[in-house]
Amino acid sequence: MRRLLGSGIFVLIILLIDWYVFQSVKLVSQHLSIRWKTIIYGAYWAVTVLVVAFILLGPVINFDNIPKLLRTYLLAIVIGLFLAKFVASIVFIVDDLRRLVQWGGGKLYYGLVADEKFEGLSISRSVFLSWLGLAVGGSLFGSLLYGFGNKYKYRIERLKLSFKDLPEAFKGMKIVHISDIHSGSFTDVKAVEKGVKKILEEKPDLILFTGDLVNDRAAEMDEYIEVFSQLTAPLGVFSTLGNHDYGDYKPWKDADEKVANLNQLKKIHADMGWKLMMNEHVPLEKNGEKIALLGIENWGAKGNFPKYGRMADAYAGTEQYSFKILMSHDPSHWDAEVRKAFKDINLTLSGHTHGMQFGIEIPGFRWSPVQYMYKQWAGLYEDDHQKLYVNRGFGFLGYPGRVGILPEITVIELA
Repeated sequence: MRRLLGSGIFVLIILLIDWYVFQSVKLVSQHLSIRWKTIIYGAYWAVTVLVVAFILLGPVINFDNIPKLLRTYLLAIVIGLFLAKFVASIVFIVDDLRRLVQWGGGKLYYGLVADEKFEGLSISRSVFLSWLGLAVGGSLFGSLLYGFGNKYKYRIERLKLSFKDLPEAFKGMKIVHISDIHSGSFTDVKAVEKGVKKILEEKPDLILFTGDLVNDRAAEMDEYIEVFSQLTAPLGVFSTLGNHDYGDYKPWKDADEKVANLNQLKKIHADMGWKLMMNEHVPLEKNGEKIALLGIENWGAKGNFPKYGRMADAYAGTEQYSFKILMSHDPSHWDAEVRKAFKDINLTLSGHTHGMQFGIEIPGFRWSPVQYMYKQWAGLYEDDHQKLYVNRGFGFLGYPGRVGILPEITVIELA
């Protein structure tokens, strides 16, 4: 019942936005012939009807019966259309507010707000802003469609990090850091395998994975266990759990089924040869010198993300090591706890944000909507001698693509 109510509210919002956007569609097409208006209006509302039908049928149709590839792209297109029209509506609201202010100032034209033309242009401000809004919304939707082709375009990010407390034996050590595989979203085994081969070509000394192996269910890894089992390194492959790995976002038959799912996921880590770090640490040794690698369960300071991690348990006994690396899925953990209470953690590795799979990263400028929730959302952050690196994610979730923020394999050289 609650799900049906939620779908109804979403449909109402969609219809209101569609009606609002349609006013601008009518405005910019006012000089077209009746035939063309009929085609444009019919196409516009036909898409709306299909979207509404898709949403309303959701609670009564088992979407698991729909092929995964089709299901994924249908959902992405529905959400993309909504976002495009929502953004366009913001531009239209600006115009409506402008005209409202003019109306308040006494500028009326046959009972309507006066709609003056731009100086030197033959179109009114409202027509211009309608075109602008439609162009902005259309560009957003177009970029989301374009981003479908980027989801397996793995980019290698290389960085060299210097630490004064790093033992001599570990200088020059190469670490590959990946995060957020989200195997439940994959639809192309061969494309994923190409990403794994990119990792192996780096010949890393150590491979670290910082959580979210699946979306919800351990069974999502069935097709990919063999692929990720290929990952090996002289010092080992280590992993942690992310918020999605616990199955908290899926309705289970009972608590036992949920526990069994998590236990199966833990077994998968072991079967692949990965050492899953559950609020613990291990020493890493080279040429008689040692550093500590810590790994905790998910610990998030933002939103309603769970706090399963027990940093004190992982830290206990590491005082003897001059250099410490922490794997913690959620980067908000760094500001909230690591920097405050564990100041001798030299390097923290996280993921979680995906860079929202949408943004702009050019020399001198970076932006993504996720930055309004996460202060540290992608790349390197430093505070005194402590460093945090946030991986942009190997996989994807929800939207089956990436715009401006490509899937990442991080290669870190310690110095």
